[in-house]
Amino acid sequence: MALRKPDPTASKDDGAGGAREAGDAFQPGTAAEAVRRVLIVANPTSGGFRAARLDAICDRLGRSGHSVSLHLTRRAGEIGEIAANPGLTVGVLAVAGGDGSVNEAITGFQSNRTPPDLAVIPSGTANVLAAELGLPRKPEAIAGMIARRRTAPLHYGLANGRPFVLMASAGVDAEVVHAVPLALKRRFGKLAYAMVGIEVALSRKGEDLTVIADGETIRCRLAVATKSRCYGGPFVICRAASVTEPGLHLVTLERDTALSALRYVVALALGRLDRARGVRVLKAEHITISADRRVPAQVDGDPFGVTPLTIEPAAVPVRIIIP
Repeated sequence: MALRKPDPTASKDDGAGGAREAGDAFQPGTAAEAVRRVLIVANPTSGGFRAARLDAICDRLGRSGHSVSLHLTRRAGEIGEIAANPGLTVGVLAVAGGDGSVNEAITGFQSNRTPPDLAVIPSGTANVLAAELGLPRKPEAIAGMIARRRTAPLHYGLANGRPFVLMASAGVDAEVVHAVPLALKRRFGKLAYAMVGIEVALSRKGEDLTVIADGETIRCRLAVATKSRCYGGPFVICRAASVTEPGLHLVTLERDTALSALRYVVALALGRLDRARGVRVLKAEHITISADRRVPAQVDGDPFGVTPLTIEPAAVPVRIIIP
């Protein structure tokens, strides 16, 4: 097993150089050798980082005959750079992180003509994709999943050309995402969103949204274009959605007052959001979201500027390893 960690003397500004620290992941070889190579990338500053857990996964994969490289990132955007590098000669790129880290990898894959299979090691603040796919969390089970290499197509969406694995939205939930300080997020995790969400719900005025879904115009206060069945963890936002199936679904909320927001949260927790008054759920291929004034937007739980948004499915899915 070729287990490598970053050189602490390397320059933080050495764009492709950071990825080269992954050793075997960027070395030429036969196609058979490349298939057995696994590159694990992880952010050591994230709240869910556990060095011992990654070491256990590396050891287990090594015992099963894989050549494993471990790369600890040092800056934002590094996962995307590694995923986009045409010199990446591995069978599997395993991302140890949350939904934002997975999004970054898929964004990089857009620039890579021959991307490897993607594996996810659940970690970080949000792991909706892990809940969606039923991914294991114990090191032995994760390593076994990667070694078996059973894959499914991960059909993602595009918001103004930017990939999203789970959802893109505009409205109050995006306002909360924009308002959560990074320090608070790292300290309290998902609780930080609830804390800021209460403050936003009580103080905001909001804005009407105009959504056009496959030619139909809808007026609402919150619009979510989703690939995922789940939202905020295991909570069901759209029963018919699936990240492994093509197409998009649209969820709109008619109102966003503090009282209606509380009602929607309760319905979401009970798995009955689609039956709540003022909620619409429909399938759509092409969606635009706009407003008279610019409204905050988010993709996969990270801030994404403001409206307008043009949303559509990506043409080609990514291969993701599943249990």
